[in-house]
Amino acid sequence: MATHSLIWLLWGKFLLQLMSKVNAKVPAIIVFGDSTVDSGNNNQISTILRSDFAPYGRDFEGGKPTGRFSNGRIAPDFISEAFGIKPAIPAYLDPGYSIKDFATGVCFASAGTGFDNATSDVLSVIPLWMEVEYYKDYQKKLRRYLGVEKANKLLSEALYLISIGTNDFLENYYAMPGGRSTKFSVQEYQNFILGIAKDFITELYHLGALKIAVTGLPPMGCLPLERTINILDGGNCIEEYNNVAKEFNGMLNGIIVELNEKLPGTNLVLLSLYDLVLEIIHKPNSFGFENAAIACCGTGLFEMSYLCNRKNPFTCPDANKYVFWDAFHPTERTNAIVADHAVKNGLAQFFA
Repeated sequence: MATHSLIWLLWGKFLLQLMSKVNAKVPAIIVFGDSTVDSGNNNQISTILRSDFAPYGRDFEGGKPTGRFSNGRIAPDFISEAFGIKPAIPAYLDPGYSIKDFATGVCFASAGTGFDNATSDVLSVIPLWMEVEYYKDYQKKLRRYLGVEKANKLLSEALYLISIGTNDFLENYYAMPGGRSTKFSVQEYQNFILGIAKDFITELYHLGALKIAVTGLPPMGCLPLERTINILDGGNCIEEYNNVAKEFNGMLNGIIVELNEKLPGTNLVLLSLYDLVLEIIHKPNSFGFENAAIACCGTGLFEMSYLCNRKNPFTCPDANKYVFWDAFHPTERTNAIVADHAVKNGLAQFFA
């Protein structure tokens, strides 16, 4: 199995290097969303939802815990590399970077956030509307740095990645008694969230974004934490949550189609990753993994953020054998597979 893992990693690296030599029309990757794409913004705010400590980042270059919720890189990093830009996208709030670094890619995402402002309040993280405000600030800095004409050209040619929504359901709707679930049926809440998503994408468009890729929800009932909660059903996936995700993705696709027709010059893409992730979880051996039910960090059942720390004696020695790094987030290797699928499918049209 170790040989299989090594072969996969070498092959994956070859594919990314090959793709990076393609002359891409995308000069920068601009990221909005939650912990699936946060490269370290939560390091700079007062929240318990952080990952700027070991063993997070142990497989990142230099073994550095950057604030990414993984053992290494996350999907936007691999996508940026595939476009021949750079191997990692910096967090906008990271004081170690400047507008020169952000000009070719920047991340505004915040772990724990959602479309719904009430979701960001749960763990005191950056709400989506504030991510947009940071983006506006970034635009001003970029125009001062490059000049108005060059900056506007870059902003219109950049690829905007959006990955958000899971927390609205798992951290908010289903987890907070007396909250959204008392005001909305799940179908009503889906529509509420989709309305915010539509307004958010439209606002980005009016701010100059034309190439926008949105990820749908994953099979969120199969995350290790949710399977742990479902112990009375043998630790199986919570199908109710998965069904909500599939329904949401179908409606989100309808919004993407609508906005493509409504917003002149835009190219909106829904990155359909649900089926791929579900296949990885149900058939891990087919992808060279040994375990998809539990995570690498700690017992793999419930640990995340501060519960996933260097003092936990149970953390696995080889994260490449696991689909999940902690009870909520994928390993670097899973992120690489997902990114490769996104690049070859929904994002392929953005290559020259």
